[in-house]
Amino acid sequence: MAGSGGSDLRAPIFNGENYEFWKIRMRTIFKSHGIWNLVEKCLQAPDSKVDEEGSSDSEMVSLLMKDAKALGIIQGAVSDDIFPRISNEETSKGAWDILHQEFHGDKQVRSIMLQGLRRDFEYTRMRDDEILSGYITRLLELVNQMKGYGEDLTKGRIVQKLLISLTKEFDPVCYVIEQTRGIETIEVQEVIAALRGFAQRLDRHAESTTEKAFSSMSINSKGSQSSSSPGTNKSKKNWKSKDKKWDSKPQNNANQGGKSSQGDKSGKCKHCEKLHYG
Repeated sequence: MAGSGGSDLRAPIFNGENYEFWKIRMRTIFKSHGIWNLVEKCLQAPDSKVDEEGSSDSEMVSLLMKDAKALGIIQGAVSDDIFPRISNEETSKGAWDILHQEFHGDKQVRSIMLQGLRRDFEYTRMRDDEILSGYITRLLELVNQMKGYGEDLTKGRIVQKLLISLTKEFDPVCYVIEQTRGIETIEVQEVIAALRGFAQRLDRHAESTTEKAFSSMSINSKGSQSSSSPGTNKSKKNWKSKDKKWDSKPQNNANQGGKSSQGDKSGKCKHCEKLHYG
């Protein structure tokens, strides 16, 4: 179902998850319209007596319209799966209480949920392949869930968790923050701003290093091509010259062999092996 709300605030769609977040945002929307008291304390008839002009009736009509507006905001801020739970309610408080009882949980359920969130908070660490902004968002969402279930997290504890759970490349800036600023007094947003500035410097340094590496590879590649070309031609030339010498030598031997064989044939006697002239 489409979300409804004022011109400045739009109600988020609740689908059964993250009820505490949805409740906080919805309460802000109700306050912006001046109808949170109706949702929280239910619709009450005015105490004043009806005068001749019927002012009490007019006030009651105004309250009914406001309550209907609050109910419409709630109905428009839930998904189609959640809407049947509140479809028969005629007041905003009735619909609000049904959702609160089902998804807020009793004390025991909330305690179990909070224990799980505390465990996740203690063991949460920034992964080596995770960017800083993604990890900060993940950690702050976990913190907000814990606060929604009643956990009192001081800013000092959040800052300390953030500094000790980052990857080792952020150790320099974490050390500076710990040595120059008090963890209990520094604001969480100040720490986040410092970390993001350091991350940007790391990114620029990485980009510069990559460009230098590619430039060096390009220069080396051109140099190796230019140096290898003369050597290749020279080796081909030597091979051809050697090949010529090798080819010419057998030809000379063959000619000499041919001459000696002719001389033997014409000079020596085949019977006495002596030279006979004429």
